[in-house]
Amino acid sequence: MARKDRTGNRKTRDQRTARYIPQMGYYLVVTDTEATERCYFTGLHDSLPENIKKKLVIKVVETKTQNLIQKCLEMTAYEAQYRIPWIVFDRDQVPNFNQIVKEAEKMGISVGWSNPCFEIWMFAYFGNMPAIQESWTCCSRFGELYKAKTGQDYSKADADMYKRLCEYGDEDKALQIAAQKHAQCLREDKTIPSQMETLRKPMVKAKDLNVDNTDRYRFIIRLFNLNY
Repeated sequence: MARKDRTGNRKTRDQRTARYIPQMGYYLVVTDTEATERCYFTGLHDSLPENIKKKLVIKVVETKTQNLIQKCLEMTAYEAQYRIPWIVFDRDQVPNFNQIVKEAEKMGISVGWSNPCFEIWMFAYFGNMPAIQESWTCCSRFGELYKAKTGQDYSKADADMYKRLCEYGDEDKALQIAAQKHAQCLREDKTIPSQMETLRKPMVKAKDLNVDNTDRYRFIIRLFNLNY
């Protein structure tokens, strides 16, 4: 039986199959962590002005590291022309890390990674990205810093994570620090993903959004600037 609209009239096939297409993009982010990236990206989206938030979708999906690419392809297959696929994951101890990055990019999936873990990016909000090799050490040290700066215990599942980073830290400074780290890697000829602390790949450009407002540009362009 055909569905009816609010007036009681039957909808046409085209009306029933119509989908909302976000004007500024539908970003599909597949990650291998349980909560950190999801809380960060959700918080970032919630911080956007209402007029921007309504035009932009950020969907974060979690899966196992070895399934990142397959999961991304499966979810992108639905309305593929509108979805912008990304995988975001930690270097940590992933044995085939470089292969995953190469394979994803070959399939048209953008990649963002943190080395050794996502917390190294959040360090930058408080003015520094220290050289740390082990993810457990990075998480522990960041937790201590986060507590000292915010007065709150650090939790990977903290829904207010992004809000507190911006309130007690400096996002613009964090972006500058990350850019400097990326430039340093290039100067030292560290171009293999596993050798780099983080990677930057801007997702969109002002000209692609027909942007005529500086703040609007900044809100959108910062979305994946964390992946330096």
